Amino acid sequence: MTLQTQFVTMGMMLLGGLSLGGLFDLYRVLASQLKAPRYAYYLLDLVFWLIGTLLVFKLLYASNLGQVRMFIFVGLLIGIAVYFMLFSRTVIQIILWMIRFVRALIRIGKRTIEILIIKPIVWIYRATIIILGFLLAIAIFLYKIMLQLLHPVWRLFLWLLRPLIRRIRITSWVNKIGQSVSSFIRRLFGRT
Repeated sequence: MTLQTQFVTMGMMLLGGLSLGGLFDLYRVLASQLKAPRYAYYLLDLVFWLIGTLLVFKLLYASNLGQVRMFIFVGLLIGIAVYFMLFSRTVIQIILWMIRFVRALIRIGKRTIEILIIKPIVWIYRATIIILGFLLAIAIFLYKIMLQLLHPVWRLFLWLLRPLIRRIRITSWVNKIGQSVSSFIRRLFGRT
């Protein structure tokens, strides 16, 4: 391995250490904000270390075709230490700001959907119920007025038809059915 390759590898490992530190802060902040069940943290730990390992190996492979030497681990440790001394607080603040921003966007989206979709549908539903109730009240009112107005006409019509009805002969079996129904109703409601 040439000296230039070693410097490139050392720089890549410093970058890898910085990236691992950032990835760890991202994982730490997201894990504390998500409030996932306890068993999910084991899975998240596994995912963190898989991503970290793949990232470091990709950087190592790009710089010196994957040759592992002692200075590689030193470079990683120096990169992680530099990250935690210089960048950790800033990155955590940025991550927390991004989480607040995403939550605000979600809140705005929910409120927008509520105002533009849900409230108009509820308003249309309530207005429809009120209008239908009003129309039903008007229909009942008009029906009662028509009954009151047509009652004398109906009485007159029955009075005019009375001589005709007397001449129509009702067969005896129809008369017996009518009498049995009326006696059943009287017994049912207590009239004798």
